[in-house]
Amino acid sequence: MTQPAHEDVVSTHGVHSEVGRLRKVLVCAPGLAHRRLTPTNSDELLFNDVMWVENAQRDHADFVNKMTQRGVEVVELHEILAETMQVAKARDWLLDRKIEPNQVGLGLVDGTRAFLESLSPVELAQYLIGGLATNDLPDDFRTGYVNLAREQSGVREYLMPPLPNTLYTRDTTCWLYGGLTMNPLFWPARKDETLIYKAIYEFHPDFAESTVWWGDPERDWGQATFEGGDIMPVGNGVVLMGMSERTSRQAITQVAAALFAQRAADRVVVAGMPKLRAAMHLDTVFTFADRDIVTLYPMIMDAVHTFTLLPADRAPGLEVVDEGSTAFVDVVARALGLPELQIIETGGDVYQSERQQWDSGNNAVALEPGVVFTYDRNTLTNTLLRKAGVEVITIVGAELGRGRGGGHCMTCPIIRDPVDF
Repeated sequence: MTQPAHEDVVSTHGVHSEVGRLRKVLVCAPGLAHRRLTPTNSDELLFNDVMWVENAQRDHADFVNKMTQRGVEVVELHEILAETMQVAKARDWLLDRKIEPNQVGLGLVDGTRAFLESLSPVELAQYLIGGLATNDLPDDFRTGYVNLAREQSGVREYLMPPLPNTLYTRDTTCWLYGGLTMNPLFWPARKDETLIYKAIYEFHPDFAESTVWWGDPERDWGQATFEGGDIMPVGNGVVLMGMSERTSRQAITQVAAALFAQRAADRVVVAGMPKLRAAMHLDTVFTFADRDIVTLYPMIMDAVHTFTLLPADRAPGLEVVDEGSTAFVDVVARALGLPELQIIETGGDVYQSERQQWDSGNNAVALEPGVVFTYDRNTLTNTLLRKAGVEVITIVGAELGRGRGGGHCMTCPIIRDPVDF
């Protein structure tokens, strides 16, 4: 099967399938942002509970080590942001947008900016991701305006909010074939993440020439929200998109039209999902483990209404095909030129299946065709994968799974090879 016309070279940044050999990936280690999680703010910050940070760091390091041992180049967000902040123009650009009256408050801009500019790039990156509270400001940078922050009442106010969901690097940007999207995220707690990525992709020497298909964190996108957990470039010029709790039709149609206009993809298959917490992202209920093997959670996937978006010569640049009662997996198989997909349902009875899905039982990260990373606690689904001939590499999910992202979203593939069908 052929790839889109401009995808002749795959050595540069680009993701050309969901299961092709993983070459380079972006992760974010737990850190200061996760130490800021408390029982009071965890729900607002989209975590089910507070995290045992030291154990999460250990388990994350083990995950990174297992990928590295398999030949994957692993890039860490704090580190690459620190490298970006070494570029004076990048630091000025980002601080101009982060440290302004609407964010930090009138009277606190100059002191906050001066403090951040006094830091090393590594320290600055820690605060940009981990958050800067008013009581983090040293005395030399404090003014009387800080008293308005009610510190004496025990109120924790942030000059820059913590961004613990940066742990889920797949959501904020999507590499689709030879370029990427910069995503307007659904929840307010995550909106600042994309601005950090824009600084990296505009100024870091390894990424400054990247092609952006769609998206800009400096625009107000209204109802057009888009998250990478819903997006899968599966090969053969096909992209799967979940129309879910967090990815809207307003964004899906714009991204599809942009991909078609730039000949980046030939077809988008949309999974119209129920707006439920259990269906927050497509990758929590459906993932590829091999070219023709998928895991899925039937309680959600049986309710999916499928659409196909195709390029069109007339405005708005695409046409919509309602697939009616045809199952999503059958539409996907047809788009890939396969007779069918082998389905592995979330393991166990109705209770066990729901627990496994809650624990990201369908969140497999493919290292190469037939080799996946999964959480260790999904024992039933992992057994079914192994019986199907898939090599399963487990990682500890007790702490890393406390957020509402999941194992799949802890990695943002930057380079992944195509596969033949």
